[in-house]
Amino acid sequence: MSDAVSAQVVADVQQFYARHMQLLDAGDADGWARTFTEAGVFAPPSLPEPVRGRAALAAGVRASAAGLAEAAEVHRHVLSMVHVDPRDDGTLAVRSYAQIFATPRGGEPRLHLMCVCEDVLVREQGELLVKERRVARDDRP
Repeated sequence: MSDAVSAQVVADVQQFYARHMQLLDAGDADGWARTFTEAGVFAPPSLPEPVRGRAALAAGVRASAAGLAEAAEVHRHVLSMVHVDPRDDGTLAVRSYAQIFATPRGGEPRLHLMCVCEDVLVREQGELLVKERRVARDDRP
């Protein structure tokens, strides 16, 4: 891997994540799932097994959105410290910090979680997609 990455690739990655996280926060389950490859993998520490495939990814977002609606709470995912490493196989290894802010209806926002995301991004038909995401939470070993 090399640290050399073009400004255009960095801009593309930033735009991708802005759209990706806004789809998630809006509860657009199918739209968010389509930002993964067809066989995309999402491995959060809160689940015993990784989530695999767009249908399962969308189902997870639907369940989360329903839980948040019932709790009358809004979550916003903010990615920062995004570092992009181009790989020899054409994929991009991206490491970022994810802050998840929770705001109860009528309440004060709070930092809910602090995580590190390690993604493998690929281009399919010119579009960036998540092939694999591994998440580590700061509050867990």
